[in-house]
Formats: sequence, structure tokens, C-alpha cells
Amino acid sequence: MFQIRVDDHITLALLEQRHAPELFQMIDESRDTLRQWLPWVDATATVEDSVIHIQQTLQQFANNQGYQLGICYEGHIVGRVGMHGINRQNLSTSIGYWLSPKYEGKGIMTKSCAALLALCFTALDLERVEIRAAVDNSKSRAIPKRLGFVEEGCIRQGEYLYDKYVDLVVYGQLKKEWQALQKS
Repeated sequence: MFQIRVDDHITLALLEQRHAPELFQMIDESRDTLRQWLPWVDATATVEDSVIHIQQTLQQFANNQGYQLGICYEGHIVGRVGMHGINRQNLSTSIGYWLSPKYEGKGIMTKSCAALLALCFTALDLERVEIRAAVDNSKSRAIPKRLGFVEEGCIRQGEYLYDKYVDLVVYGQLKKEWQALQKS
């Protein structure tokens, strides 16, 4: 199984079907918070929905279209970080993430995204990574700011969330910017 050891407490790993009950439980416990910002929460109503999702992410990996990784903190799944496919022509991707509210404030997501960025810019040799976050989602917007992304603009009504549209702030980071940050 593919894994990245982030630190003594955090590991990123490709999820397997055996992880579906734990993944579903984490989503179900965090449903109200996640639903504020993520359009797929209501479609994850059963463990079987998580099985199907994991199968899709493994197919994405098999098709060489990027990684969807479970964030494991001290051996337990606490969230996800992953790529929304890879644009091979432009050597770019966008990443998304979520974390159980019980584990916020420990630096888990910042460290996990930093590890995924390193994978994008080194092993995958991409030139650009993008993050989009709802204007009012201050916790999600803090991640690209901490990681040195550049705020590039706003997409008005960029995403439909259940009963309304939300504006999305676009953040980008180029390989050369990431490399400079690694040296500083």
C-alpha cells in the first residue's frame, strides 16, 4: 500500500475497501460541519457509499490521475487530502481536503497538504498546484496561506452547495515558488 510518513503521528495512505467503515464513521460524525463546505456529504449516506468512493479513488490512482489519501493520525483516519486529477498538458493539479473537527488545531492538515505538495512537485514533477476554497471558509483558506500559495482571484458562484452558490477564492503555487520556500 502507498504511504507517506508525515511525522511521528501523521501518515497519508491510499485507502482500501477495508477502511470504508472507519471513513464513513468519521464522515458521519462530522456531517454537519463538512456539509457547510463540501457538496458530496449528503451522497455519503452508508458504508457502501464509502466503499464505492474508495473504489473510485483507487481507479484514479491506477489511471495515473493522482492520489486521494486518507489522513491517519495516531493510526486512525481523521480526514482526507487528495488531487482532483492531473492535467498532463499543463502539468498541473488542484487539491482538496477535509478534516474531522475533533482534530483541528493540531497542524495535521497543514502538514498533510505540505506532504502532498512535495509529492506533486517532486515525484510527479508538476509545475502548478491550485487550491479553491469558499470565501467564507476561513479554516480552509488558512491552509494555502500557511503554505505560501498566492491568492489569484475569486470565482463568483463557483460552487453549488445544496441550496446556494458560494464564491471560491483561487490560490496557486508554482514549482519554482515551492522550491524557493523549501530553501528558506
